[in-house]
Amino acid sequence: MTADTSALPATGQTRNAQAYMPGFGNDFETEALPGALPQGMNSPQKCAYGLYGEQLSGTAFTAPSHQNERTWCYRIRPSVKHTGRFARIDLPYWKSAPHVLPEVTSLGQYRWDPVPHSQEPLDWLTGMRTMTTAGDVNTQTGMASHVYLVTQSMTDAYFYSADSELLVVPQEGRLRFCTELGVIDLAPREIAIIPRGLVYRVELLEGPARGFVCENYGQKFHLPSRGPIGANCMANPRDFKTPVAAFEDRETPSTVTVKWCGQFHRCEIGHSPLDVVAWHGNYAPVKYDLTTYCPVGAILFDHPDPSIFTVLTAPSGVEGTANIDFVLFRDRWMVAENTFRPPWYHKNVMSELMGNIHGQYDAKPQGFAPGGMSLHNMMLPHGPDREAFEGASNADLVPHKLEDTMSFMFETRFPQHLTEFAAREAPLQDDYLDCWTSLEKKFDGTPGEK
Repeated sequence: MTADTSALPATGQTRNAQAYMPGFGNDFETEALPGALPQGMNSPQKCAYGLYGEQLSGTAFTAPSHQNERTWCYRIRPSVKHTGRFARIDLPYWKSAPHVLPEVTSLGQYRWDPVPHSQEPLDWLTGMRTMTTAGDVNTQTGMASHVYLVTQSMTDAYFYSADSELLVVPQEGRLRFCTELGVIDLAPREIAIIPRGLVYRVELLEGPARGFVCENYGQKFHLPSRGPIGANCMANPRDFKTPVAAFEDRETPSTVTVKWCGQFHRCEIGHSPLDVVAWHGNYAPVKYDLTTYCPVGAILFDHPDPSIFTVLTAPSGVEGTANIDFVLFRDRWMVAENTFRPPWYHKNVMSELMGNIHGQYDAKPQGFAPGGMSLHNMMLPHGPDREAFEGASNADLVPHKLEDTMSFMFETRFPQHLTEFAAREAPLQDDYLDCWTSLEKKFDGTPGEK
């Protein structure tokens, strides 16, 4: 590729004129300087431009070929130069599983108003607020859910997680993720996946910024199998975008923070670690525009399981049971005949944490505000409130389009435990359970409809 080596004002990075490459899980190749990428081999005796060759592996070396993920990087310094003597630091609001506090109950149905912004200057690390944890970060199972509040950019500060990949869901404001493998700009109604082990810096493009993060301790997210649906609809691979190569060559005092087994460690270095000039492979960050998600559904009768709205899934060791599903509820037509159209009342083995990106959610017309969250843990019943039930039970069942709505769900096979922040500091709605108290007994022993 021909490189445009003009500097970006915000980052000092060079980047190609083509900002992103399409495809999910593709084997990409990209270079920010011509001839920087070796051809026909991975580890030449001497790399062009005096670069160092280095592999970043996202799976075990012996993982099956269809699951094996790795990227070869050609960088100004090897990554051993991007770490130093670490010192333990504390990020008190970022928690990892297992995090079970005896005085904080997780049994119940919960809903929160949006976590408000504060006057405190917060960056990507200091602004992370953990809501729930599940599983065990040490055995690489389960997840954590977070809300982020960002009011300032990270300056000469970098981060990577050895524990997890991060699924980022913006709700307000715009962020830039300057990573070792390129630059991702992210806005509401988009998502990004930042792989485990990838170094990056987060800049605030428009703020204040707020959003949601699913921290995946287990196997990586991938596209769900479509089964009888076939080759099309849902999330199509071509709509996922991976950044082209970009690099920084800056000599400046910097810090690198690492999340490892739930702890945070920081070291000081004398340069930017974002110095990958060229790379090839299939282990890379990616962004996705949620408005390109093509939902499928019932076109005659009944309301299918919400699994048909799965965007991404991270498998567990049990076939068909996810470590995490990322599910999207967006604009769509409702046409089913003689059918209760909103999600039905249910309880199941999965624990469901929902977030509202914008608009109104059809099963909860009131109280579930954009930026808000709800939690319905495994085997706890939930479903429409009285207003939604009465409206859907008596509606004229003409074709109807749900518009201006976008909510999501982080669903896991593990119980999600509240953090102290979620239980005591976040704006928990004490009256959430009241949305069901006014549901009436309609049974009177006669067969007629009520």
